[in-house]
Amino acid sequence: MKNIRPKVDAVIIGLGWCGSLMAEELTRAGLNVVAIERGPWVETATDFPPSVDTDELRWDTRRSMLLPQAVETSTFRNNSTQQALPTRDWNLNEMGNNVGGAGTHWAGMAWRFTPYDLQPYTMTVARYGKEKIMPGLILQDWGVTYDELEPFYDRFEKIAGVSGKAGKLNGKIIPGGNPFEGNRSSEYPLPPLATMRLTDIFTEASYKLGYHPFMVPAGQASQAYVNPLGVRMGPCTYCGYCLYYGCGNFSKSSPNACVIPALMQRGNFTVLTESAVVRINKAEDGKTATGVTYIDRNNQEWEQPAGIVVLSAFQMQNVRMLLLSKIGKPYNPQTKKGVVGRAYNFQTVAGASLFFKDENLNQFIGAGALSAQIDDFNGDNFDHSDLDFIGGAGLLVVARGSRPIGNADFLPPETPRWGSEWKKAYTHAFQNATGIFGQGTSYADEESYLDLDPEYKDNYGLPLLRLTYDYNQNDRNMAKYLEEKSVGIGKAMGAEIVIGTNSASGSYSPYNLASDHTIGGAVMGLDPETSVLNRYQQSWDLHNLFVLGASSFPNNAGYNPTGTIGALSLWTAKAIIDQYIKNPGPLVKD
Repeated sequence: MKNIRPKVDAVIIGLGWCGSLMAEELTRAGLNVVAIERGPWVETATDFPPSVDTDELRWDTRRSMLLPQAVETSTFRNNSTQQALPTRDWNLNEMGNNVGGAGTHWAGMAWRFTPYDLQPYTMTVARYGKEKIMPGLILQDWGVTYDELEPFYDRFEKIAGVSGKAGKLNGKIIPGGNPFEGNRSSEYPLPPLATMRLTDIFTEASYKLGYHPFMVPAGQASQAYVNPLGVRMGPCTYCGYCLYYGCGNFSKSSPNACVIPALMQRGNFTVLTESAVVRINKAEDGKTATGVTYIDRNNQEWEQPAGIVVLSAFQMQNVRMLLLSKIGKPYNPQTKKGVVGRAYNFQTVAGASLFFKDENLNQFIGAGALSAQIDDFNGDNFDHSDLDFIGGAGLLVVARGSRPIGNADFLPPETPRWGSEWKKAYTHAFQNATGIFGQGTSYADEESYLDLDPEYKDNYGLPLLRLTYDYNQNDRNMAKYLEEKSVGIGKAMGAEIVIGTNSASGSYSPYNLASDHTIGGAVMGLDPETSVLNRYQQSWDLHNLFVLGASSFPNNAGYNPTGTIGALSLWTAKAIIDQYIKNPGPLVKD
């Protein structure tokens, strides 16, 4: 006899930022919603109090909040001629493992993508012509414009309590903000975080070089705040324990602090924890989803019937779930046909390591997103006519808070690995070593993709996801250019030693911690031949299936993805409530 739960209006797979925002919107509209979360329930006050949250060995070194590799990982190879092997360390697979998902442990940089980031094909061709796009590079518009998303960016920032300074407000450039950002309809809900010595010297040097520095929009509350859902946030104490940590001060923007407290008050919402969805079920005609099958904590199989299915797990998990459920046509790298697994991309990183002679950076304090940045070399903010690449990166310094274990390897060249000289170098570097970090507007290519591994399986007997990926030539050319710009800024800051860094100088490895911004594989777009989802993140194949998260992104921007993930989730929720519920069916005709 099957274990079958009562049918609900909507079932949500994964309760991170995407799932919690969607659940809040749908339940407020009166729908009966069940969310299924693989990880356990956590309480901010008891699981992440200040006395526990600062355990570096537990959270940062051992990554205790992340989904263990033994539970789920992916296999990896640089090209299709190699044998893929399971990855046994984090970076590529920094998946959440609790209610709140990766939004519980993120650093908090809460960016908006630019108009160019959402329409890279149209804007590149208009400015430079089609010949500017390298052969094999995948460049496509998302199907939604910045102006359409702007109200949803605004709502996400207000829900999350983002701290920042507008750079372009109602068509006017505002001093102190980012002059390259898309136009904003309102100021950030909170003022920027306090500056630190590191951000000050970066800002001074950037101004001298003719650039336009600004404080990064931060998912840490600069002062006490009550968001539109009635949830209270406390001011950041600059403890420095954000990335890979919870926040017992209720200061960091997270689903746990900003959405779930309001959501749990609703009688039409249920969350099932420690339950792993293994399949999205389809109707006999294959045209709609009927619900999901999941395994509970007692290893019992259940079905959850639903009228709408929302897939909102981690990017890699979304793609894997579509492949396991046989939804959409898998990408074939030989024929270049198919869409599921296509347009995978990892973020290219370049920058510089800086070592000062006599500074006092005081890096024991900070916040996950306490940063100063320039966007002069981001996206298409500069002329690429005579350059051998498209795209760029935001270049920034991060006053994130240096911790005793993690900072021990950031030392000048030729430093001994142990002994009194190592101790002396580490003591000096703690106040004098830092870096410039550039995260790139990387683009997918036809040789990088995701599919199911034919050999390796998880503990349910299901194939692992296989990643075939390496940096493409556009990545490599872009990263070299950004490395040179970063070195120039580092010298202007007065560093005694400046060493350029470039993640794309060799082959990609999942063990080189450059970034954890992994995107694509189930992308949105205007054409079902090149996208899994339409402009509302609705499946072209099953009209009652919506897929949320960075898996929807056809390309990386030179920013962190979370703000755009949140805005797109709210955009899709409004389409479901205002259009789909009234007339179920495709919201876009192919």
